[in-house]
Amino acid sequence: MLIKAKTLKGYKLDSKNGEIGKVKEFYFDDKHWTVRYLVADTGNWLTGRQVLISPLALIIANKEEENIGVNLTKKQIEDSPSLNSDKPVSKQFEADLHGYYGWPAYWSGLEMWGDYPYIVHDSSEWKATNQNKKTWDPNLRSSNFITGQKIHAFDGELGHVDDFIIDDVTWAIRYLIIDTSNWWAGKKVLISPHWIDHISWEDFKVFVNLSRESIMQSPEYSEEELLTRDYETQLHRHYNRNVYWKQDLADRQILVENK
Repeated sequence: MLIKAKTLKGYKLDSKNGEIGKVKEFYFDDKHWTVRYLVADTGNWLTGRQVLISPLALIIANKEEENIGVNLTKKQIEDSPSLNSDKPVSKQFEADLHGYYGWPAYWSGLEMWGDYPYIVHDSSEWKATNQNKKTWDPNLRSSNFITGQKIHAFDGELGHVDDFIIDDVTWAIRYLIIDTSNWWAGKKVLISPHWIDHISWEDFKVFVNLSRESIMQSPEYSEEELLTRDYETQLHRHYNRNVYWKQDLADRQILVENK
């Protein structure tokens, strides 16, 4: 299911033995553009620290009840490595956190989830990290940080990042919602992260290798209900880009054949 990040914010997080808080924001990496952690607002329970929950521990996002199941106990979360709320997430903290929960390292391996092109919730299938495998250093970004950043086509500015569209199966960020209201009377459009040329994090600018005219003529985005496969197909056809779900299917088939 494709869902807006702003829709997910405020969803209750239900552990095995009770609510632990609500979704506050997200951390994602800027290589695979995948959500790596949900940040929980735990109210008065664990004040002064960031509580990070990997999608590896999530069960399902229930849109009707506005909650997400977490396959952890409150005690496990309370005893997990502590990170002050004003501190950035370091590689060492991530290693400690994954080690504590027994989560596989998503940065070990070339796929979106390390050894896998999609998320695997069954811990019996998780592979031990091989120290000789090729790894990469993730740069985690806050969803709050990139929201509002300006979007530039190759021929000029066209709007700003308003929100994200997240796939709650793979937890990949499928699209950035771009608000072009300063240019085209309130029109919103979608841009895939894979169509981004580069980002200047220091200048708060996102650059796409597309023209303003092509973006202006792209299918308009208005509501979450518009995110049908037909709409996505039309969007990719407009930009002459390959659809992501065919590659997802091919990756899954390769994994099944190699088992």
